[in-house]
Amino acid sequence: MSDYPQLKLENQLCFPLYAVSKEIIRRYKPLLEPYGLTYTQYITMMVLWEKGSSSVNELGEKLLLDSGTLTPLLKKLEAKEYISRDRDSEDERKVTVNLTATGKALQSQIADVPIKLGNCIPIKKDDVKVMYELLYKVLENFKD
Repeated sequence: MSDYPQLKLENQLCFPLYAVSKEIIRRYKPLLEPYGLTYTQYITMMVLWEKGSSSVNELGEKLLLDSGTLTPLLKKLEAKEYISRDRDSEDERKVTVNLTATGKALQSQIADVPIKLGNCIPIKKDDVKVMYELLYKVLENFKD
């Protein structure tokens, strides 16, 4: 019917990427709810567990989030006492995000979440590795 095959949904790479991302995040929800975390809060905590602390700017760069998304997210994590935010005494514009004892303890409580999620994704381990490498290759090419 369409004279423009490039406008067919089935010809769009972006659609299956969007749909899979949405589905995976939906499947994370019941795994993260007991800890009071959204997916975005969870990936923020993952960066902090890896690094220990981070500036807000570094978190934004690592997670590809702007400050308008990151600031309210950090406020919620702080309210849950998972993190603290500390302003630099010399430059108050610089804010460092640190894990609290509660935030550190959460890591061991939530460590099985990636395994549980992986068990509900019907794809072979080798295919996951290929997909991971391809997606990160695309992300690298988008960086300015």
